[in-house]
Amino acid sequence: MKETLIYAHRGANTEAAENTRSAFDQSLVYAIDGIETDIQLSRDEVAVLWHDRYLGKLNLPDKHIDDFEFARLRQMNFAAHFSADAKAEGIVSLQEFIATYRQRCRLLLEIKNREWEPRSRHESKVRQVLDLAGASQGDAILVSSFNLDSLIFAHQCAPDFPLVYNFEPEQTLADARRALAEQSFLYGLCLPIASLNAAMVSLLREHRKCIAVYTCNSDGEIAHALELGVDILISDVPQKALAMRAEMSKS
Repeated sequence: MKETLIYAHRGANTEAAENTRSAFDQSLVYAIDGIETDIQLSRDEVAVLWHDRYLGKLNLPDKHIDDFEFARLRQMNFAAHFSADAKAEGIVSLQEFIATYRQRCRLLLEIKNREWEPRSRHESKVRQVLDLAGASQGDAILVSSFNLDSLIFAHQCAPDFPLVYNFEPEQTLADARRALAEQSFLYGLCLPIASLNAAMVSLLREHRKCIAVYTCNSDGEIAHALELGVDILISDVPQKALAMRAEMSKS
């Protein structure tokens, strides 16, 4: 069985502001296997890294990323919410992220397509992610989304690119069975840790699909994912997951 790969969730986000260069660089101190990050668009349609629906962490609770152009987002401090002492950091573009980190570890790019956005922006985001990622190089870069329509469109644009469908907590084994039957192109599923069980693993192994799981932070969650032999374990505390994987490999 292949070793479970450990991905840092938005970088080492317990030690630096999530989705910043500092968080990504800190995660690589621990010799992680990969980094997971989130893709949205600025108002002028530059792909940038940000997770939340709103900008509450920047004291702008009624604003979205797409209320601002990229140049303005670069001037804003996306690290201030983490610590008053943190070095100021503007938003990271996807282009910068891929150019800086693709040679250093694997990447998991989650496309955040929101319900208030027009379809044209959804498709622009997908195209940019695929264009910047370039031709598929095995599983070195994966693209994921909770929006299945976005993944279907991505498959139409790049039939060979590995695409992962993120499951919501309420989705079930029956939903997984249906998704795999109807969308056979999917490279795999990314499951919430609460949904991970032997039956789900068995289904995905039967279909020869990748099993990713989010977000494994406690000892129990990490051990559960490792014991079931998932392919990718996404964690806010990747150093703990790495240590537990190393210990388990000895037994």
